[in-house]
Amino acid sequence: MKNSKYYPWLVVALLWIVALLNYMDRQMLATMRPSMEADIPELVSGENFGRLMAIFLWIYALMSPISGIIADKLNRKWLIIGSLFVWSAVTYAMGYATNYNQIYWLRAIMGVSEALYIPAGLSLIADYHQQKTRSLAIGIHMTGLYVGSALGGFGATIAARFSWHTTFHHFGIIGIVYSIVLVFFLYEKKVAAKVFDPEFNKTHEKDSLFKGLALLFTNISFWVILFYFAIISLPGWATKNWLPTLFSDNLNISMDQAGPIATITISFSSLIGVIFGGILSDKWVQKNIKGRVYTSAIGLSLTIPALMLIGFGHSLFHVVGAVLCFGIGYGMFDANNMPIICQFVSSKHRATAYGVLNMTGVGCGALVTSLLGKSADSGTLGFGFALMAGVVLLALIVQISFLRPKVNDFADA
Repeated sequence: MKNSKYYPWLVVALLWIVALLNYMDRQMLATMRPSMEADIPELVSGENFGRLMAIFLWIYALMSPISGIIADKLNRKWLIIGSLFVWSAVTYAMGYATNYNQIYWLRAIMGVSEALYIPAGLSLIADYHQQKTRSLAIGIHMTGLYVGSALGGFGATIAARFSWHTTFHHFGIIGIVYSIVLVFFLYEKKVAAKVFDPEFNKTHEKDSLFKGLALLFTNISFWVILFYFAIISLPGWATKNWLPTLFSDNLNISMDQAGPIATITISFSSLIGVIFGGILSDKWVQKNIKGRVYTSAIGLSLTIPALMLIGFGHSLFHVVGAVLCFGIGYGMFDANNMPIICQFVSSKHRATAYGVLNMTGVGCGALVTSLLGKSADSGTLGFGFALMAGVVLLALIVQISFLRPKVNDFADA
């Protein structure tokens, strides 16, 4: 099965479900807050809730470069399976939590386990797919993240019908079972390491543990990618963690209605964006080596007016329309991050590169999540969203001006 010409797409399908579970399990808490407040009264405070969401992001951020290094050195199949099993077990355990501190530390553990997945998953897909299908394959995988976010939005609906304890239990069991399925169907595809070659009587270079980081941080183009990825992470994580609350406040609807509307809207539009952005990028880069960069930049440009309208819109038509525009733009951006990395970083260090991006982006997300928690308490959440449009414009200018790829698939000399 591994040698079949269709197996690279089967890898995308298998990891699509992992991506779905990854975001579904982390997103549920954002919409189930009202159901949990009766049992855990500390969640009434927006600042406490922001801390709860932020601890996941801080741990996730700190673990991401370590996860990337591990993924570049070890078997990614078992890393993905172990990561899925642990975060699913944590999701199941959250159904037994009885106080704020227990939820807090379980979210921290989830941050460690979920951080192990994305660098390994994306680098595995990038190795299985060549230049002509790489953006589309990555984009299809990313739709799993968006569908997972949308399904996580139904956590409030399910919790309202049954209980938040039952919701955590059921979703946790699903992930545990699927981790066992992957044992039999997922295979590794590693680039061979350089070792002693007796024919030429010399030793080829074998990378040290931190050589990948050293190469990355001496690469100016990587710093450019790191900068604009961090900037767009601000509204990216803000919409994941605070969009349901903003919908509920600005549209005067309950959270069990706002949660599904917000998450489905952003997820559906992002799904369209990654597919369109993936196809456009794969075709454009065959004619212009900056095609992936230009596709990503078009996506960023769409998010700028969308953030303004998300922040200041107070009708369902305006807010939903703005979120649709933001999602399409963000999806086009998201589908091309790893393919753009592949233009500047060799296959031996791509998981490490994405891990560093994740650390920086998620760290920015943790910061904005905490800040927006205070904005929510003071009634200025919409203004916070609109303010991010300005920094995204700065990121767009930097991306277009300074990112100049020379090849479609970078390899070490």
